[in-house]
Amino acid sequence: MTDPSPSTVEVATGDRSARRIGVVRRALGQGRTRLGLALSAFIVLVAVVGPQIAPHSPSEFVGPPSKGPFPGAPLGTDYLGQDVLSRVLWGGWSVLWMATAATVIGVVLGVVIGLVAASARTLTDDLIMGATDVVLAFPQIVLVIVFVSMLGPELWLIVLLVAVSHAPRIARLVRALAAETMRKEYVEAAEVLGIPRYRILAMEVLPNLTTPLLVEASLRLVWSIGIVAGLSFLGYGIQPPNADWGLMINENRIALSVQPWAVVLPVLLIAIFAVGTSLIAEGLSRSIAGVDREAEV
Repeated sequence: MTDPSPSTVEVATGDRSARRIGVVRRALGQGRTRLGLALSAFIVLVAVVGPQIAPHSPSEFVGPPSKGPFPGAPLGTDYLGQDVLSRVLWGGWSVLWMATAATVIGVVLGVVIGLVAASARTLTDDLIMGATDVVLAFPQIVLVIVFVSMLGPELWLIVLLVAVSHAPRIARLVRALAAETMRKEYVEAAEVLGIPRYRILAMEVLPNLTTPLLVEASLRLVWSIGIVAGLSFLGYGIQPPNADWGLMINENRIALSVQPWAVVLPVLLIAIFAVGTSLIAEGLSRSIAGVDREAEV
């Protein structure tokens, strides 16, 4: 091994930053990534601005139940006679913040668990990975439903449970990548210099995992959207009379043939959100793999 010096670590850090910037630039150069960003931005705009421009409150009765479009309700009414457009504009915020919060918390938990496992002794590593295998043995939505059924449909609990269901998958990815990174020369140099292990993990190992983690986080966000919306559809998420896209699908499906907008529009918006984040993840993964770059050559 070459003589370790601070410059060795600094050069490695600069190379990593340049590689991350290059990956992001290549991803943004792809049409799928730009389309994904546009679709996701549209949903965020609807969720954030929607309540401000909604013509009615989400629980206001404006006409007969399941009535088609008429003046004052351009998309008609739902099964109770509430304005569909207003409930759609009010109902996106819950899906957005719950899915995003669950993804962020899940990524943080997974990163911490994965880094600890990668740097721990064999027995500790085996115990941590064994615990993640137990969680992975349960389908995510089943795991969440079991605990929500026992403890109640509290929103913070749903977010936490979805995050916990994501953590093992992220932890396994982080462990594999971190274990490989810790064998790199610049990490060994940092250890020889006497830098504490936690600082090496935070300053040298974790930055090297940023790009793969972005891809995994995008994929976990897609799953979070589906789980959060699915829970509301099944009656374990947002409860009436609150507005929520998943809840709207369940409430109005019985009148789908009479008044489709109350179901079709929430389904469409959830699908746009999921497709948008999926396209972003695909663009990042293809950029990391250099697929488009190789095609150009």
